Amino acid sequence: MIPPLEIILRLSLAALFGGIIGLERERKDWAAGLRTHMMVSVGAALTMMVSAFGFADVLGTPNVVLDPSRVAAQVISGIGFIGAGTILFLKEGVIRGLTTAAGLWTVAAIGLATGGGMYFAGFLATCIAIIILWLLQPIEKKFLSRFEQKSIRIITFNRSKSIEIVDKLFQATSLNITACNIEQTDTIFIVTIRFKSMNKPQVGKLIADIQVDDGVKEVYWNG
Repeated sequence: MIPPLEIILRLSLAALFGGIIGLERERKDWAAGLRTHMMVSVGAALTMMVSAFGFADVLGTPNVVLDPSRVAAQVISGIGFIGAGTILFLKEGVIRGLTTAAGLWTVAAIGLATGGGMYFAGFLATCIAIIILWLLQPIEKKFLSRFEQKSIRIITFNRSKSIEIVDKLFQATSLNITACNIEQTDTIFIVTIRFKSMNKPQVGKLIADIQVDDGVKEVYWNG
């Protein structure tokens, strides 16, 4: 059996490791924050200890065959239910919470490692997780911003004006257009142009010319 001091050490470290990652999520005001990550990590650690030591009294008994590792294995699949609750589908192509869900899954694995006595592995995984969640974020944003698609959304009153504006935008050499879409509602037409690169001064002038057009109701520019 595992000594009481060892139980205290493993559960305390699991709470600490989960809390460190939870603080990073709490900083961004996510639903799964400090307490959630600590509970997941402690629960996983306890499950690992129960899996490893909880059936010692019946192992070796005649006609009894057990695989204690199966208890710990269920943590990995079971944590998916909690992770799914952190994922929000806002609109087409926009999903939030995947990183938090992945963080909960990682915290569960850290708890399992700590509960199994692999303290260094749990500590190292916690450090790597913090680097990924916190330190890499500004680098990721700076790098991906170079490839992020920009968009122009123009609302007009009639179809002919929409076609005229689309033609003007395609003729503009300052835009590297990748997609174009025209949607029709009862009273308006919505033109959406997506592009990869642009010349900001030229695009700004182009948008200004479109805005003063009498046939244009609104212009939205994500540049």
